Amino acid sequence: MQRLAGAVVLLRGLAALAMLLLAGESLAADASYPARPVRLLLGFAAGGGTDVTARLLAAKVAERVGQPVLVENRPGGQGVIATQLAVRGAPDGYTLLYNTSSLVTSPALMRDPGYDWRRDLVPVAGLAAVPLILLVHPSVPARDAREFVALAKTRGGELSYASAGIGNATHLAALRLLQEVGASAVHIPYPGGGPALTDLLRGTVQFYMDTTNTALPHLRSGAARALGVGSAERLATLPDVPTLAETVAPGYTAESWQGLMAPAGTPDAVVRSIGAAFLAVLADAEVRARLAQMSVVPRPRSSQEYRAYLEDEARRWQAVIAASGLRLE
Repeated sequence: MQRLAGAVVLLRGLAALAMLLLAGESLAADASYPARPVRLLLGFAAGGGTDVTARLLAAKVAERVGQPVLVENRPGGQGVIATQLAVRGAPDGYTLLYNTSSLVTSPALMRDPGYDWRRDLVPVAGLAAVPLILLVHPSVPARDAREFVALAKTRGGELSYASAGIGNATHLAALRLLQEVGASAVHIPYPGGGPALTDLLRGTVQFYMDTTNTALPHLRSGAARALGVGSAERLATLPDVPTLAETVAPGYTAESWQGLMAPAGTPDAVVRSIGAAFLAVLADAEVRARLAQMSVVPRPRSSQEYRAYLEDEARRWQAVIAASGLRLE
């Protein structure tokens, strides 16, 4: 019996030693992360506003961590294709997802987007947002948001609005605004933001909830008129344009926000490490100045803060989608 007891103690000791050695290896691996290039999946085409922001941050993070952070564009399905690739990635910190608001809206729009962000991904950090802005063609007889709402309530059937696709942020933002003010209009979806904006400028459609970074040149030229921004505060680049919340829809916000996710199971130390690198870059004065030029607003959030934000946004937009009956099959 004494020999048996001694053997049990010895086995327990060896098991404990093995666990300590494994933990040491894990800590050493985390300390050396990243030791090779990091793949950053992005669900939108190269050259767009989200791509430009992602590449700016990725390049600065690469300088900071000493390894390339390579943006890989996998457009399609409102970001679903890139998200599906991310959830299948190894949970080692070398596959990350640069996500947008479509992460939480797609599951409400689709029967099966092929992922459950709560189960399959872990939030790394919230990063930035591009406020949406209500644009009208100069022919629209509304000089401000209040006049526009009055027009939409009385002549909504005569008004049409563009979007960059069914279920896109530009569509949902307009849909939510119409719901909140009790108005209606005809939705005309386009295969991307470029064609949608082109038809607004032509006067083919009367209004469009565009991202501010692509709208700015056309506002300055007078080709389109801005009636309100979807941010919680006025923008430094458009100080004379009021928020929609302060004029017609209290509490209304509409931003195309961006953040970073990793496959579920990615070690906490790795999540903290890469999240800290991105947040540090976001605090850099040069980076913030370049973002401001593009009307991109820094929205730094830790992993825990970003998780809470994702939950809030999921509830908000699920309610909008449910009320509209909108579905993508």
